[in-house]
Amino acid sequence: MKRLSFIAIALALLTLSCGGRQAAAPTDTASAETVDTVATDLVEEVDTLELLIAETPMPRAADELFDDFLFNFAANRNLQSERVVFPLPTTKGGKTTYVSKGEWKMERFFMHQDYYTVLFDDQQQMELVRDTSVSLATVEKIYFNTGAVIQYQFRRVKGAWMLCEVSTEPIAQNRNASFLDFYHRFVTDSVFQAESLAQTVVFVGPDPDDDFAQMEGILTPDTWPAFAPDLPDRMIYNIVYGRQEEDSDERIFMMRGIANGMELEMTFRRNDGQWKLVKMRE
Repeated sequence: MKRLSFIAIALALLTLSCGGRQAAAPTDTASAETVDTVATDLVEEVDTLELLIAETPMPRAADELFDDFLFNFAANRNLQSERVVFPLPTTKGGKTTYVSKGEWKMERFFMHQDYYTVLFDDQQQMELVRDTSVSLATVEKIYFNTGAVIQYQFRRVKGAWMLCEVSTEPIAQNRNASFLDFYHRFVTDSVFQAESLAQTVVFVGPDPDDDFAQMEGILTPDTWPAFAPDLPDRMIYNIVYGRQEEDSDERIFMMRGIANGMELEMTFRRNDGQWKLVKMRE
């Protein structure tokens, strides 16, 4: 999934810096101040990007791809109020209520953090991100602390993306339930994480000797701690493009920066009921 065309223009105008693996824990006061400064800069970059989007009319082309629309929807209050079908049906615990326009609170999704996440079944499914024929998309907010998934269902109506329904379901009822249970344990239990690596994990990352090249190698349980990424453990997002298909034994976990160049792709496969990390790309 490439950087959104509209966002790319905004980033070029802002000349935002690129980021990668999160900084290590500071060892002294000077290092702590540096980390705080970097974190503050990231927040300011995201806020500046959001302001730029909010002040710029959404181009018609942004309705062609859901990602282009979503960033505008999450940053532009006026656009959002126009792109919600009111009264909006909201279902939780089997009970449906309707939210009026006056009751609606702006949903910014992941715009106030420096990354977002997506789950795919395979590389082919990732191509749906650039498929202009997709007319249904669901943004999922997955809360591990409450075990709930809030789903925002969008449809393209007469060429324009509209939020048509919001529903809440238990993680246990979600299509990705098996993987989500595994993922949460993977990111919160270091022993389990080490046990959940394939015998060898293919690693693809930037070449330290060439800014425009990548290197490929193998990660083993012994070398894993030096490369293990910092992953969200309380809540993650997912975007479903089109209709969900039958369950599969592969998941690609994508983590992408919003106002930086950070990108992480982790491929997991399930064998005999057990998920294992088989590949990581940065």
